[in-house]
Amino acid sequence: MTTIESTWNQMLHGADYNPEQWQHRPDILEEDIRLMKLAKCNVMSVGIFSWVALEPEEGVYNFEWLDRILDNFAANGISALLATPSGARPAWMSAKYPEVLRVEANRVRNLHGFRHNHCFTSPVYREKVDIMNTKLAERYGEHPAVIGWHISNEYGGECHCDYCQDAFRTWVQNKYTTLDTLNEAWWTNFWSHTYTDWSQVESPAPHGETQVHGMNLDWRRFVTDQTVDFCRHEIEPLRKINRLLPVTTNFMFTGNFDGLNYWKFADLLDVLSWDSYPTWHDQAGDEVQGASIAFMHDIVRSIKQKPFLLMESTPSLTNWQEVSKNKRPNMHMLSSLQAVAHGSDSVQYFQWRKSRGSSEKFHGAVVDHVGHEHTRVFKDVQDVGQALSSMQDIVGSHVNAEVAVIYDWENRWAIKDSQGPRNIGMKYDETVLNCYRPFWERGIPVDVIDMDQDLSKYKIVVAPMLYLVREGVGERMEQFVEAGGTLVSTYWSGIVNETDLCFLGGFPGPLRNVLGIWSEEIDGLHDHERNHLKMSDNNELQMQGTYDVKELCDLIHLESAQALAVYGNDFYADRPALTVNTFGAGEAYYIAARTDYDFLDAFIGKLTDRQEIKRTLAGNLPKGVTAHSRMNEKDEFLFIQNYTSAAQSISLDQQTYYDLLEDQEHVELPKEIEIPAYGIRVLKRSL
Repeated sequence: MTTIESTWNQMLHGADYNPEQWQHRPDILEEDIRLMKLAKCNVMSVGIFSWVALEPEEGVYNFEWLDRILDNFAANGISALLATPSGARPAWMSAKYPEVLRVEANRVRNLHGFRHNHCFTSPVYREKVDIMNTKLAERYGEHPAVIGWHISNEYGGECHCDYCQDAFRTWVQNKYTTLDTLNEAWWTNFWSHTYTDWSQVESPAPHGETQVHGMNLDWRRFVTDQTVDFCRHEIEPLRKINRLLPVTTNFMFTGNFDGLNYWKFADLLDVLSWDSYPTWHDQAGDEVQGASIAFMHDIVRSIKQKPFLLMESTPSLTNWQEVSKNKRPNMHMLSSLQAVAHGSDSVQYFQWRKSRGSSEKFHGAVVDHVGHEHTRVFKDVQDVGQALSSMQDIVGSHVNAEVAVIYDWENRWAIKDSQGPRNIGMKYDETVLNCYRPFWERGIPVDVIDMDQDLSKYKIVVAPMLYLVREGVGERMEQFVEAGGTLVSTYWSGIVNETDLCFLGGFPGPLRNVLGIWSEEIDGLHDHERNHLKMSDNNELQMQGTYDVKELCDLIHLESAQALAVYGNDFYADRPALTVNTFGAGEAYYIAARTDYDFLDAFIGKLTDRQEIKRTLAGNLPKGVTAHSRMNEKDEFLFIQNYTSAAQSISLDQQTYYDLLEDQEHVELPKEIEIPAYGIRVLKRSL
């Protein structure tokens, strides 16, 4: 596999560029080059939705306009991530080959329109994609402006057509081999749903089967595998021409998107990228929003344990969120460099120039409808370009994490399907984020991993609500703790196996031995109900007081574990609510009830001190301020971030720091520095 370092050695700064929308305005295309250089943009993603501009009729191609764009880029020192245009097909294709259009779960085929409205299994669509990608590779694979391939755009969605039904049956048959094995894994004796022929297997449908949870899980796995296979199909003709150009496709997490298991793309793609659209300045607060976006950056970095690309972000606002709010002064710099702090080697935007019409005409852009550089947003982008130009030494550097938080896609799917104990919301995403945030606020680097990753490099592993536990995971967690690691688990863990069958013999199933507890039952609380957790006297964490608990209370028995806290009331008053189990050289903690954030903050603070987890900056940071770092062989780069609306003072430790953003790389900083409201300071220190 090629790596990011082998293709470019500078921070990338650019945007999605759609010149096909402006072919009738050569003056605008010429002006774009001037503005790109003025904004210090050095890369553009081109061709993402350009299929009809490249092939206006079947078999009739027009590449001249793209030739001019790329040649102009090369002449002006601008690079291109050249996209394959499969994200939206032309109308002529939908009219002539309706099979390329998706069939929804209700078994009704879609009309032409929107984007990603195509079947990943369709032989015709795959053939058309292969032809187009081959022509792009032959024409531009060696073009001096092209530094990488941008595969499609935001893969997502599913199709239920006959081709996909056949492919799903083949996938299921390959996995289970016999109908007896399938029926046992899916527990189809329930409601007399036993399959007696492979032809009876089909995808979930609102007017058919949705209650076989093992089937639902496998369908989601199939959709991911089929999407990965389609992506592989897209890449093959590009690789035949130039194997050195890296390939990426932009992931999305917006709206808690969970349709694809992104870990399955890890070995296929050279560089990972994603599209980040926070709702800054919303009711949750910018500190919470900052932790949420940092969490997502850390997921993308952790999948390959390598730098990634921020492929899309907005330089100002979106046009599709509930409230499209402008970024406050400094926030664009802060949010852009936050991505760099967590491992990105780029800051890119959607979009370069605002569309004149259709659904994204009011979405933020570097160049507004006014068409010139004299705007606040353009100046913000220009400032980010200037900042990135001082960060070449950061390209390719790594994040060194002693902590991992497990956030597993298949577990997420299974929890959403579990039907109890709180069908108004199990809040897996919120729970994991609340376990991540205390580390983030303390400036402690975190890898966000799935349950199959190697744990041996970490001191602390937090596995919240690990409801589904795949084979071998329990044993690896035992090995981690036995070797001296600290494991944190919670309620609603160790409940089902990978086909969503409940473990027999007592919960938390394969985690029971390492946690030293048995879970007898779990109490679901109404939103208005509260219990509380009382810390035991002289507990080993030296935590004191009581904390509210809500929503979920696990009623457990101690086996080899000991209680650190108990419930305060209800019929399970004085039963264990927080436990620790010494296991080999390590410890395993179990949080039996959902708490408010204040408990997790205090608890994780005690654990990080107990395990001597390194912080980016020694000492406590003001509320709303955090610090994260990347490092290469000789230097560490610190990003001190202020997510509050007031300036904050930070005390540096006794090391020598240099400022990368203020042209003071060789001027030693004072021991007390100020971070402006929504501001960021980027410092360097020698290792």
